Amino acid sequence: MAGPRPPRLPLRPLTLPFDVIAAAAFGALQTLAFVYTEAWWLQLLGAAWLAWRGSVTSPGRAGLVGWLYGTAWMATGTFWLFISMNRYGGLPAWMAALAVLALAGFVSLYLAAAMAAFSRWRMGGPACNSLLFGAVWLLAELARGVIFTGFPWLASGYAHVDGPLAALAPFVGVYGLGAVGAALAAWTALAFTRTRLRYLGLAGAAAALVLCALVQPALTFTQPTGTLSVTLLQGDIPQDEKFATEHQGEALRWHVETMAAAQGDLVIAPETAVPFLPQQLPDGFWDQLRQRYATGPTHALFGVPLGDEQAGYTNSAVGLAPGAKEPYTYAKHHLVPFGEFIPKGFRWFTQMMNIPLGDFNRGALNAPSFVVKTERVAPNICYEDLFGEELAARFADPAGAPTMMANISNIGWFGETIAVEQHLNISRMRSLEFERAMLRATNTGATVIIDHRGHVTNSLKPFTRGVLEGPVQGRQGTTPFAWWASRWSLWPLALLGAAVTAGFIVLRRRL
Repeated sequence: MAGPRPPRLPLRPLTLPFDVIAAAAFGALQTLAFVYTEAWWLQLLGAAWLAWRGSVTSPGRAGLVGWLYGTAWMATGTFWLFISMNRYGGLPAWMAALAVLALAGFVSLYLAAAMAAFSRWRMGGPACNSLLFGAVWLLAELARGVIFTGFPWLASGYAHVDGPLAALAPFVGVYGLGAVGAALAAWTALAFTRTRLRYLGLAGAAAALVLCALVQPALTFTQPTGTLSVTLLQGDIPQDEKFATEHQGEALRWHVETMAAAQGDLVIAPETAVPFLPQQLPDGFWDQLRQRYATGPTHALFGVPLGDEQAGYTNSAVGLAPGAKEPYTYAKHHLVPFGEFIPKGFRWFTQMMNIPLGDFNRGALNAPSFVVKTERVAPNICYEDLFGEELAARFADPAGAPTMMANISNIGWFGETIAVEQHLNISRMRSLEFERAMLRATNTGATVIIDHRGHVTNSLKPFTRGVLEGPVQGRQGTTPFAWWASRWSLWPLALLGAAVTAGFIVLRRRL
C-alpha cells in the first residue's frame, strides 16, 4: 500500500516581481559566458538559481520563471537577428524587435515545461532532485535543438568550451555536457539550502570540476595522420553589397585572384564566394577556374550556388583538385528557415523583407569528404556546424571518416556583433566532440584554424579583408560521441532523459 506523500518544501516569501526581475537578470547575464568563455561559471550560476526556485515554488510559478529566464537568455543572445531583418531586410524596427522576442519566447516554452515538471515531480534530497533537474534540462534543450528543424544556438554546453566540463564533450556531446552542468549546478544550489549538506555540496561540485580539468589533457581517442598547408580567405564583403550587381564583379575578382595566388595544399573561400551559378558566369570563366587547379599541388574549396530551374538549386561547396575529371561537390543538408527555405504559412513574412531568399534543395546527410592528398576534408556550410549529431553521420565508416572539417560561412547578415564569437565557439565544440581540426573560411569572421583540442592556432581579425595561412593536422580514430551519435543520432540522450523523468513520475505517484 502506498504511503503518504512527502511534505513539499514551503513556498519562500518572494513576490512575483522579484521572480520576474531575477529570472530575466540571470537569463540575460549568462549570455556573457557564450562570448567570454572564461566566464563559464555564469552559466552554472544561472542554472543553480533556476533549480533553487523550481524546488521551492509551485509548478505554475516554476514554469513562468523558466519561461522568463529562457526568453531573456535567447533574446539577449540572439539580438543580432534584429540587424538582419531591419538593416538588411527592411523590416520596420518594431516588427523586427517583436520577431526576435517572439522567437525567444517560443523556444523558451520548452524550458518552461521542464521547470514545471521539475517542480511537480521532485522528491527526496538534493542528489535525487539534481538528477531530475539535469534530465528535464536535457529534454528541453534537445527539443529546442531538434523540433521544427531545430534552433540549438546558445545550447548551454557551448558556454563551457573553455571550462572544466569541456572534458565531457568527446563522450556525451554538447547536450550531454549541458545536462551534466545543469545537474551539478542544481546539486550545489539544493545542497546549499541544507545546513548539513551546504559545504559538502560546494566541495563535491568543486572536486568534480577539478577532476574534469585534470583529466582533459590526458584524454585522447585519435591519432595524427598528415599535415596540410592551408590558405583561408576572408573577403569582408558588406552584406548590403554581397548581392548588389554593381559590387559583385569586384568581390568575385578578389576571391578568384587570391585563390589563384595560393601556393599551399588547400585554399578555401567562404560561402557564396562565387555568388553566381556557373552558367551565369562569363563564357569560359568556369573552365578557366577549373583549369587553374587541374595541375600543380594546390586544391581549392569554395562556396557557390549550383543547379537549374528544372532540377532545383543547392547552396553548395565545390572542390577542384589536380587530375580530377569532375569537380567535387557538397550540397548543404541542414537549411536555414526563412533564409534557404520558407516554412509553410510564413511566405507573407518573408515577402515583407528585401532579402534574396532561396528555396533550396537539401543535400545528402552522409556526404563524402573532399580528398586533399591523403586527408579527407569534410565541408559544412554556415550554421550546419551547430548540428553535431548530423556531422556525426560522416563517422559511421571509420575508414572513410573525415580527418578534418571545414566550415565555409557568411554571417555578415548580423553585423559586427557577438554572433561572430558565438559561432566560433560552436565550431570549437565540434572539434572537441570529434577530435578533429576545423578550418573556418568566412566572409566577415571568424576566419581561423582550430586544432583537434578546440584551440584556435591561427586567426584573422574579424571584419577585415585578409588571407590566413597555416598548417593543420589531420586525425584518425573515433571518439565515443562520434561512435554512438553516428549510429543513433541524439536518441540515446533523449531516451536517458525521458527514462529518468518517467522514473520520478512513477515513484512520485506511488508516494
